[in-house]
Amino acid sequence: MSNKTHENYDICIVGGGIVGLSTAWQLQQNYPNKKVLLIEKEAEFGLHQTGHNSGVIHAGVYYQPGSLKAKFCKEGAAATKAFCKQHQIDFDECGKLLVATNEIELARLKALETRCHENNIAIQWLDQTQLNQEEPNIKGLAAILVKATGIVNYQQICEKLAYLFIHLGGELMTSSEVVGLSETANQIQLDVRSPSGNLHLSSRFIVACTGLMADRTTKMLGIKTDFQIIPFRGEYYRLNKAHNQVVKHLIYPVPDPDLPFLGVHLTRMIDGSVTVGPNAVQGWKREGYAKLNFSLKDTLQMLFFPGFWRLLSNHWQTGLKETRNSWFKQGYLKEVQKYCSQIKLDDLEAYPAGIRAQAVLKDGSLVHDFLFAQSKRSLHVCNAPSPAATSAFPIGKYIIEKLDEIMTELE
Repeated sequence: MSNKTHENYDICIVGGGIVGLSTAWQLQQNYPNKKVLLIEKEAEFGLHQTGHNSGVIHAGVYYQPGSLKAKFCKEGAAATKAFCKQHQIDFDECGKLLVATNEIELARLKALETRCHENNIAIQWLDQTQLNQEEPNIKGLAAILVKATGIVNYQQICEKLAYLFIHLGGELMTSSEVVGLSETANQIQLDVRSPSGNLHLSSRFIVACTGLMADRTTKMLGIKTDFQIIPFRGEYYRLNKAHNQVVKHLIYPVPDPDLPFLGVHLTRMIDGSVTVGPNAVQGWKREGYAKLNFSLKDTLQMLFFPGFWRLLSNHWQTGLKETRNSWFKQGYLKEVQKYCSQIKLDDLEAYPAGIRAQAVLKDGSLVHDFLFAQSKRSLHVCNAPSPAATSAFPIGKYIIEKLDEIMTELE
């Protein structure tokens, strides 16, 4: 679209990841006569969390019954598959195996079995013999088979959502960063830095889906919150193509229930390759995908946040292990060899890392569920890490329901 110095909109969505695009598309469907704009600071869509993940359509195994994650993940998996079928986007319902390799993990696996039943997710318990029959290259004491888990390229979904949004009458503005927000009784002013200069837009309402910058977006409007985004770099390797058939399913370890990370897993990708990862290493730059990336602004903001130090105190042993394995490939390999001894050091080839935008509270606790905040004319997605990509359609629907309430109250 052509950039304009002054323009008025009914609704602006800030952030063009899959959650922002899903919301924009659904908004334009629900409000065909409203003027809707989506603003993305990058030249393309889904370049951060959406485009730097394992591409998994999660079934909802891990999440607390009754939580938004549990509800949205299950609904989102069905909606994502339906969207892909409707728009001829390749996906593969290859299934996932959660593999226990020791007695502690076996106890945790039994707890996950219970959680699956509570969340009404169909699973199959496999003993050691059955696991070996399903996956001859995987070793473990037992496993849970989740047949509904799939894989997809989420950036392809983003491209289709952007196309559909435009064809419904929506407007897109890329390479444009929102650097300031101010709210009055009747509208929100947006200061936008774009290739054509600084723009000043106004909108009756905004929806912020800014991921790694979620806390900064709320601060622009003076919304009081108790969280800060702490970045964790998730490093991946890709297996040598000789191992493309090493597994039929996705292979996951049994995660620590106190942490929101799922552990180093083998992931079949939709292009036929197999990736290994991710780990969860403390990041020092919110959009720093290389090992040595550093941002003074991001680091200082973390260091002056009391929740960061409390988080570090609570999980320093895990943090040290993750950092060590990041720098020493042999340690990373051991995480894989626990369940797949065929993988050797030379099989781990370079692959792009991702960044998880993790909301942390002032008391140092990790926010495990999706988190939202609002002002009179704005709604903010504050914590939407995995399974946000899977859950993007129901998150968008939820946002619209909340926005309906805000608009009804003010109009």
